[in-house]
Amino acid sequence: MPRTDLMPNGVSSRADKVVYLVVDKVGSPRDARRKTKVEQTDIETIISNLIAGQFNDPLRVVAFNTLGHWSKDVSKEVAKEIQARCDIEAMAVPEHIRDFVLSYTG
Repeated sequence: MPRTDLMPNGVSSRADKVVYLVVDKVGSPRDARRKTKVEQTDIETIISNLIAGQFNDPLRVVAFNTLGHWSKDVSKEVAKEIQARCDIEAMAVPEHIRDFVLSYTG
């Protein structure tokens, strides 16, 4: 279930859909062509994909809502959530996202 604290205050309409996208450092032009399906832009899928290694080198996560006219860098919140999930499972943060998590959680 998506965590409501990841959505900026003041956004309450059910018509508003928050889309989360990962800004990923790409290694080659071939990697730059990767596409994310709209139905896979919810926060749970993004976090799961980060943990599963679906991104090369994540730099940040941005949430936006065009209907609500807002966007927000939610990298810190996402990094904290990944760290919390790893702590609950008593496992280390996966190596492929360790730099991302450390850069936002210290």
